[in-house]
Amino acid sequence: MGRVTGRLTVYFEEPLWVGVFERIQDGRVSAAKVTFGAEPKDYEVQEYLIKYFYRLRFSPAVETAVKEKARNPKRIQRDVKKQLQDQGIGTRSQQALKLQQEQMKTERKSFSREKREEEKERMFALKQQKRKEKHRGR
Repeated sequence: MGRVTGRLTVYFEEPLWVGVFERIQDGRVSAAKVTFGAEPKDYEVQEYLIKYFYRLRFSPAVETAVKEKARNPKRIQRDVKKQLQDQGIGTRSQQALKLQQEQMKTERKSFSREKREEEKERMFALKQQKRKEKHRGR
């Protein structure tokens, strides 16, 4: 079993605060998006992690390059500052979230299509039954 790394990025996406959980395992990244609403405090984010982490629906994993290096703390601070100035989430995470969104969309479409077909069949059967009753001379 490989090393599992996690990262949480909280950013403001008009008009709500959003958190993106990234999980890197075996060179593959998957992400989950959570909408917080008002700006969450540090302790609120920690409580959320403790209570709901295992309920998060992570996207399918996407290949990524994982670097295993000890890093200078000042370098880490600069990188965090850079990420905050950009969009706030990595492009791999965005790809993973987009993939999850597309899968949910196809599931929803297939489910609604099945429902529509079932309703058509039910209405057709009802129409046929009424036709038979009329034909019998009742």
